[in-house]
Amino acid sequence: MGGPERPDPASGPVAGDALRRLAAAHGVQIRYETTPGTVVDAPEAGVVAALRALGVDASGPDAVARALARHEELLAARLLPPCVVLREGAPLKPDVPEGTALTVELEDGTTATRGPLPLGYHRLRARAADGREADAALIVVPERLPGPPRRGFGFMVQLYSLLSERSWGMGDLGDLAELAAWAGRTLGADFLTVNPLHTAVPAREGAATDPSPYRPSTRRFPDPVYLRVRDVPEYAYLPAAARARVDRLLERAGELRRAVLEDDALIDRDAVWRLKHEALRAVREVPLPPGRRAAYCDFLAERGRELEDHATWSALAELHGPDWRSWPEDLRDPRSAGTERARAEVLDRVDFHSWLAWLTDEQLTRAARAAEDAGMAVGVVHDLAVGVHPDGSDAWAGQDVLAPGMSIGAPPDAFNPLGQDWALPPWRPDALAAAGYAPYRELLRSVLRRAGGLRVDHVMGLFRLWWVPAGRPPSEGVYVRYDAEAMLGVLALEAHRAGAVVIGEDLGTVAPGVRERLAERGVLGTSVLWFERAGDGSGAPLAPERWRADCLATVTTHDLPSTASRLTGDHVGLRHRLGLLTRPLEQERAADAADVTEWLELLRAEGLLPEGPDDEEGAIKAVHRFLLRTPARMVGVWLPDAVGDRRPQNVPGTSDAYPNWRLPVADGRGHPVTLERLVSCERLYALVDEVRRGLGRPVPDR
Repeated sequence: MGGPERPDPASGPVAGDALRRLAAAHGVQIRYETTPGTVVDAPEAGVVAALRALGVDASGPDAVARALARHEELLAARLLPPCVVLREGAPLKPDVPEGTALTVELEDGTTATRGPLPLGYHRLRARAADGREADAALIVVPERLPGPPRRGFGFMVQLYSLLSERSWGMGDLGDLAELAAWAGRTLGADFLTVNPLHTAVPAREGAATDPSPYRPSTRRFPDPVYLRVRDVPEYAYLPAAARARVDRLLERAGELRRAVLEDDALIDRDAVWRLKHEALRAVREVPLPPGRRAAYCDFLAERGRELEDHATWSALAELHGPDWRSWPEDLRDPRSAGTERARAEVLDRVDFHSWLAWLTDEQLTRAARAAEDAGMAVGVVHDLAVGVHPDGSDAWAGQDVLAPGMSIGAPPDAFNPLGQDWALPPWRPDALAAAGYAPYRELLRSVLRRAGGLRVDHVMGLFRLWWVPAGRPPSEGVYVRYDAEAMLGVLALEAHRAGAVVIGEDLGTVAPGVRERLAERGVLGTSVLWFERAGDGSGAPLAPERWRADCLATVTTHDLPSTASRLTGDHVGLRHRLGLLTRPLEQERAADAADVTEWLELLRAEGLLPEGPDDEEGAIKAVHRFLLRTPARMVGVWLPDAVGDRRPQNVPGTSDAYPNWRLPVADGRGHPVTLERLVSCERLYALVDEVRRGLGRPVPDR
C-alpha cells in the first residue's frame, strides 16, 4: 500500500548523505574504530534507533529530509546555544551577531556584564540588535583539578565483603568508619576506595535482589542496608517491648553473621535487609528530640525534590512492585496528579524512606570524619556507577533526560566478540544541555557530599556511550557523543567544590585523545599492572619508569582475579569450570603462565623479587614493590590480596554460575577474615611495611 518495503538496514552501513548529516548533527557516530586502524560502519538500524530516542524521526528518506531541514531552521534562528561552558579565566565570546548585548546573572543573584566570571552556574542573557532575545545556562568551570596532596597508598575494598563482630551478616558503615580510623592511624593509609554504595532495586516477590552495585535504583542516595542499626541515636531509647523485639532481631543477625564466617554461607543482603528493616521500623517509633528533628528537617529541605522522588518511588514500589512501568498508568509519571495523590496516601512510607536516607547520610559523614581524623590525605573514595537500573527510582524520576528504548553497552571486541548490553538507560545529551546539566550536577553533588574522592566508572562515557536498541544484539548498537567539555567541566566544578580527587576508570578500549583530555583536566587514570604493556608492538610488560604519574596504580580490581589466583593460575581453572574459556584449557594455562612469567622476570630484573618466584606471599609483595617504583601518585592495595584471598568478587560474564558480589574477604584457605582478625594479620602488616618502604616512610617496630 505504501510502496516497496525498504531492506532491513541492520545488515548494512548508513546510506545517504542526508542521514549521515542528520546523524552527525545529533552526535550519532556512523563509523567507529574497534582497534587502532580498524574502522567499522555502524548499522543503519542502530543509527535510526538512536535518532528516534533523541526525538528525531529518521524512519525514511522523507522523514530524514524533514528532520534535517527542521534542525537547520532551528540553528539559523537560534541566538544562543542551550548551554555555554566556560573555563575559569577565559573570555566570554559566544557566537552571536555583532551588536548583541550580553549580561550574566550570577548564581548569587548579582549581575555582571564583563569578566572575569566566578566559578558556578549562572544565566547568560542576550539581546540582538534586531530585537531577538535569548537566555542560556552558563557554567564557569575550573581549568584543572588538583590531585592528591601527597603520594600515598590506600586499600580497595567491597564494603559488603568486610564483616565485623558487630555487623549483621555484611559489612556496614560502622565497619567503614572503623576501617578508616585503623588504616589511617596505624598503617598510614591515605585513602579507602569502596564499591558503589548506591541504593539497590528491591527484589520482586519470590526473587533475590540483584547484588551488583553497578545496577542501582538510584545513584543519588546510599543504600540503607549499610546502616548500623545500633549506631542510630534513637536506638538507645527504645521502650522495653520494642527493645525485646529488636534484641531478638540481633540474635538472628548474629546467626546470619556466623553462617558467613563459620559455615561458608554467602552474604545474603535480602536476609540482612529484612532484619534491619524491621529493626529500623521499631527505632523510628522513638520520637526525635528537638535538635535532631531540626537537623532532619534541614536535610529534607536541602535534598528537596530528588529525595521526595526517591522516597515516593520507594513507597510505591512496596505497594506495586519495583518496575514502575508495570504500575497503574497514572503513577508512571512522577509529576502526575495521580502520583501526587498517591504520595499523600502513603506519606508515612515516604517519610520512612526519607528518614532512612538521612540516617545513611549521617553515618557516611561519621565515616568520612573518621578518615579525616585519622590523618588520611584523601579519605573515602566513592564509586559512581555508569548508569541506573531501568526499573528504579532514578529511571522513573528522570524519564525526561534518559533515552527511551536504548541501553548502554559495549561494541564487539577481542574480549567480547558479541559485544555487551549492560541494560542501563543512557542520558540524552540534548536533554542534559537543555537542562543546563542540572540532573548531572545534582547527581555528582549527591555522591560527593561525603567523599574525599570519586572513582568514575567507565569514564569514557563522558565522551561517548554505546547505545544498544531494545531487543537488538549489542552488535547493532551505535556510539552517541556527549559534550565532553561540559561533562568534564561540571565534574571538575563539583569535585572542586567538594575538595575531592577524581579517578577515572579508563580501562579497555579508549578512543584516541580521551586519556590526554582527562589528564589535562586533572582526572587521574586507572593503571592495572597486568594490562600495562609497551605500545611499541612488542607487548612487553611496561617498565616502571614509563608508567604515567597521574593515576591510581593497582595490581588487580574487583572484576579481576586476586593476585594469589593470578600468580598460581587458579583463575584459569575457575573460568574453565564456568565455561568462559575460548580456547582449550591447556592452551589457556600455557598462555597465562607465559604472561605471569614475563612479569616475574621483570620483577627479578628490577631486583624486586628476593624471595624467589615460588614464594606466593613474596611475589605479592614484589608486584606492590613494583607499583611503588612507578611514579603513580596513588597506589591501591586490593584488601583481599593482603590476606591471600584467591576468589574474585565478580566474574564478568556470569550471573548464577558464580556468587558475584556475595563473598566475604577470606584468607588463602577460604576462611572469612573479619575486621577484628584483619587488624592482627601479620601477613597484612608485612605487605604494608613493603609499601611504606616504597613510599620512603618509616616502618614502625612490630
